[in-house]
Amino acid sequence: MSTLPRDQISLALQEAVDSGRPALVPFITAGYPDKDAFIATLKQIAIAGDVIEVGVPFSDPMADGVTIQRSSHAAIAAGVSLRWILSELRAAGDIGAPVVLMSYLNPLLTYGFEKLVADSAAAGVCGFIVPDLPWEESAEFRAALDAEGLALVQLVSPATPDDRLELLCKGSQGFVYAVTITGTTGGDVELPPEVTSYLDAVNSHTDLPVCAGFGVRHTDQVKLLGKHAAGVIVGSALVEKLETGEDPAEFLSALTA
Repeated sequence: MSTLPRDQISLALQEAVDSGRPALVPFITAGYPDKDAFIATLKQIAIAGDVIEVGVPFSDPMADGVTIQRSSHAAIAAGVSLRWILSELRAAGDIGAPVVLMSYLNPLLTYGFEKLVADSAAAGVCGFIVPDLPWEESAEFRAALDAEGLALVQLVSPATPDDRLELLCKGSQGFVYAVTITGTTGGDVELPPEVTSYLDAVNSHTDLPVCAGFGVRHTDQVKLLGKHAAGVIVGSALVEKLETGEDPAEFLSALTA
């Protein structure tokens, strides 16, 4: 019996935990900072990353901070599109880690859900994160994803009420994305002291791996979060390393050293 694409995500995260370290979910904006090096960058990141979150550039990335906004606008200017991303991934084949696309809803609607999911499955994509798609409006997209076994990862935050936390955790696939702070991605801020009890609460609502993201950039943060979550999502800090030409695999490996 073959493993569904969405299950590949959970298995990769659990394998890292079983090896004695938090799983790493690196985020990059597709085609940034060098469009021609997109696949090579993904393969380099996959050396240290367990699941890779690839951002589809969008003109109004409202959940993202300055770094990812900058990368998104530059990628759009370079001609990066959802169609281009899927074409590149399909041509590349296995890059060494499951890929999850993070996209706002408009590009997905424009592409068309059924064609999008078929093309994504053919490109080896295992799931989607859609921060501006409420659960109540997600049935059509979830049905299309279910047909190919792809995940729709749900996001929760410290402001999510208990009843909604239960709903989103039960409805998530692949993993549960636990936003660690209220606000946008990026920045160099201290994690709130209540983050550990919050992550414990999220874990109590799901059997899926829980991955903590937003504002993660230091080894001590990864160490702390790794005691209460299966994995950590590293976005803005990694994008900044790519901008300065640093080795992304070295940076990511150091986070769990």
